[in-house]
Amino acid sequence: MAVVVTADIIGSRRLLDRGDAQSALDSAIAQVERDLPVAVEGMRPTVGDEQQAVYPTLEAALGTILLLRLALPDGVEFRYGVGVGEVGTVPSTASDRGISDGPGWWAARSAIEQVETLQRRTAPQARTWIVAHESTDEVSPDAVRWANASLLTRDELVGAMSERTRRLAYGRCLSRTQAELAASEGITQSAVSQALSSSGAGSVVEGFRLLELT
Repeated sequence: MAVVVTADIIGSRRLLDRGDAQSALDSAIAQVERDLPVAVEGMRPTVGDEQQAVYPTLEAALGTILLLRLALPDGVEFRYGVGVGEVGTVPSTASDRGISDGPGWWAARSAIEQVETLQRRTAPQARTWIVAHESTDEVSPDAVRWANASLLTRDELVGAMSERTRRLAYGRCLSRTQAELAASEGITQSAVSQALSSSGAGSVVEGFRLLELT
């Protein structure tokens, strides 16, 4: 079983400078992969507005997605489809590595479509969804449903944060102290504490810690 992620840039055609946006994405992805080196295959562009990655566990995928959401600047966002299922390689003379394919990727595509539907209808801040392919029994339907319920709340909280508050939450996920964060932002420790508590970032950070990745 693999856990794969397809990330789709939101509103790419409305971006004023697609090149600058890609640079911001590349920088944030590199930062997250340095700080949390858990990917089997790190997130890399595929075609158009999409990137893909492979993780060993659902926890690793969800932790990486959270840090990436917190690391990205205002105006540049992904939606994330998380697929659980087998993946394989289709041989191709055009590629030494072949073509990655299989139920895990199909599930990730279905998850992306579900996120898009949620954004249009009932949850505009939704950014992440999980689908386990019917062929896998290593993750129960109940576990997927509970994780998706948690993700809706997490996405709502992160979506309402300012860029600075996201940086502070990122730092706290990595166990940086409030004093350290205050110094890096040029603000008081009291201001850091207030920003974290008023935004609900504390709950987001505790949720990250429960994934037990660091």
